[in-house]
Amino acid sequence: MEKITSFTIDHTRLVPGVYVSRKDRPGGQTITTFDLRMTRPNYEPVMNTAEMHTIEHLAATFLRNHPEYGSRTLYFGPMGCRTGFYLLLSGDHESRDIVPLMKELFSFIAGFEGTVPGASAKDCGNYLDMNLPMAKYLAARYVEDVLADITDRQLIYPE
Repeated sequence: MEKITSFTIDHTRLVPGVYVSRKDRPGGQTITTFDLRMTRPNYEPVMNTAEMHTIEHLAATFLRNHPEYGSRTLYFGPMGCRTGFYLLLSGDHESRDIVPLMKELFSFIAGFEGTVPGASAKDCGNYLDMNLPMAKYLAARYVEDVLADITDRQLIYPE
């Protein structure tokens, strides 16, 4: 089998950022998949599942309720390697296009107080595996260290 595109990215040179992972055109409509890389692969510890699960619940809820991007949000979920998330949006987008949205999203998570949406046995298959304080910490770190002064190195995959 051929390697899929995401396995051809040099993860030893990849830094936290916002990347276009791929663009697909099923039925003529463009779907852009973003790689929201929050930790540096193979260099720093990966995120634990509890905080990733919390970020997933908060981000999916925020994005699907967003006045501009709600109808364009197709999916938000974790990477298996636990270094970030995938975001699928309908439309032809570039990394820089969604930086303001990512600042808004991760600032929302960093400041979130209260009960995590969907964190109940009725709504989620693993509702006890949540860590809001760590999710808030990671979101704030992503805003401060990556999104606040994002560079081309954090927007374009390494060659």
